[in-house]
Amino acid sequence: MHTQAYVTQDDNLIGTLTVRETIGYSALLRLPDKMPRDDKRALVEGTIVEMGLQDCADTVIGNWHLRGVSGGEKRRVSIALELLMRPRLLFLDEPTSGLDSSSAFFVTQTLRGLARDGRTVIASIHQPSSEVFELFDMLFLLSGGKNVYFGQAAQACEFFAEVGFPCPPLRNPSDHFLRCVNSDFDKVKATLKGSMKARIERSDDPLDKITTSEAIRKLVSAYNRSQYYYAAREKVNDIARIKGTVMDSRGSQASFLMQACTLTRRSFINMSRDFGYYWLRLLIYLLVTVCIGTIYLDVGTKYTSILARAACAAFVFGFVTFMSIGGFPSFVEEMKVFQRERLNGHYGVAAFVIANTISALPFLVLICFMSGTVCYFMVRLHPGFTHYIFFVLNLYASVTVVESLMMAIASVIPNFLMGIIIGAGIQGIFMLVSGYFRLPYDIPKVFWRYPMQYISFHYWALQGQCQNDMDGLLFDNQYPDQPKIPGEFILKYIFQINVHRSKWIDLSVIFSMIFIYRLLFFIMIKVNEDVMPWIRGYIARKRLQKKVPAIGKTPSLRGYVVDPELGPNEG
Repeated sequence: MHTQAYVTQDDNLIGTLTVRETIGYSALLRLPDKMPRDDKRALVEGTIVEMGLQDCADTVIGNWHLRGVSGGEKRRVSIALELLMRPRLLFLDEPTSGLDSSSAFFVTQTLRGLARDGRTVIASIHQPSSEVFELFDMLFLLSGGKNVYFGQAAQACEFFAEVGFPCPPLRNPSDHFLRCVNSDFDKVKATLKGSMKARIERSDDPLDKITTSEAIRKLVSAYNRSQYYYAAREKVNDIARIKGTVMDSRGSQASFLMQACTLTRRSFINMSRDFGYYWLRLLIYLLVTVCIGTIYLDVGTKYTSILARAACAAFVFGFVTFMSIGGFPSFVEEMKVFQRERLNGHYGVAAFVIANTISALPFLVLICFMSGTVCYFMVRLHPGFTHYIFFVLNLYASVTVVESLMMAIASVIPNFLMGIIIGAGIQGIFMLVSGYFRLPYDIPKVFWRYPMQYISFHYWALQGQCQNDMDGLLFDNQYPDQPKIPGEFILKYIFQINVHRSKWIDLSVIFSMIFIYRLLFFIMIKVNEDVMPWIRGYIARKRLQKKVPAIGKTPSLRGYVVDPELGPNEG
């Protein structure tokens, strides 16, 4: 049993998995390896029953193209994921937010059942109905950081009535409490001060005669002198005197190998079921490569083929690999799930990065093998098996580099539109220095050639492919009576490519970039986890220090309020 768990407001779940699979994979990620599979399965089924998810256990969660469970069922799945480890303390951030009244009631009733089983459930609540409010045992009201009330929820109306703010008969108690402690209602009264309704209608509500700030001061002062305050203080002191054992607060008891294997399997299933993750990109890649094949069909070795082969290579390793940014929305969704699970310590960052890399491997190989084969044989590039293998490997390495770059961006840019723009901008700069749009020796040395050209994977991919395609071929000259031009001469003097460097070195540089970008992905996640919260806290503290505290009496709105003893035009 663990100490605590936290359920976020947003239900960030993998839409292609069923409810049972979602909870089952979470169990494998966190429960000890030595625990028998049957016991894990029994725990998963027990959690499903406890949360009332039996009817939808084999239904997918749902995403943009898969119809799945309802909003209330999604929320219960999110709660079920944290109940697996049987926490004694469960925090929930607005568990009813975005749900209809029946779903909100059922979710709250489920939470009440968990509390009856001996757990402490603490939830911030979003505009509860009267039925939902009646399910709560304790109520804690805050306004501007000040304690307005803490005690039995059923006794809250009695306390407010004692202070002089009774709840009207037909008003939801929670709405009444919010009306009393939320100073935003002052703005509403000020806005309505000149309306005919505010001038004519008479009101017996005491809140219409004073500002909300004055009401809050009265409530805070009354609470600090009330029996509820002293009862709460006494209870806290009693709890503080109890000496207990230190509880285990680790999020996961599974080994690193189990986490990596489970994440790889789960990610692979998600990628295979989500049409937009890789299957749509495969279709687009095949369509584009067929178009390339028809444009450069049987390109040959004519004089005009020299530029055509270079242009074909530049398009394939520039614009075709560019399409890999299309998977960025899927990366963002995966990162949201990762951040929620990391928040509760389900697994480590290294396990996630390794699993993501391995699970994507077969799909990228399939995409590059099929589209590369179509392009290679339609265009009729340099014949020979090793030349074909190099072309496919070069395409795979280039696509994987783009994938790794976009994952690194997704780790710090959660907005997919901004991420796509940033990724497209980076790749556009890399393509500019690839050596095709401007020959390598003509590129300005400062910044553009050193270092930009050498950190651009487009440069290494294009250099390697041009060598792979042209070295060893003889091309027709511009005029028939002139001798044929060797491919090596073209590479060296026309395209300014270093023929003394092996094309396999170019390929190895791209593969090393894959490793570097994945390492960067790992580092960015760690920085985002460890450094960014400190930076945000520091900025928030600085802003608070610069704030000038409000001193003096709060402006009264009594001049805008109709006294029920007087007429609308009197006073």
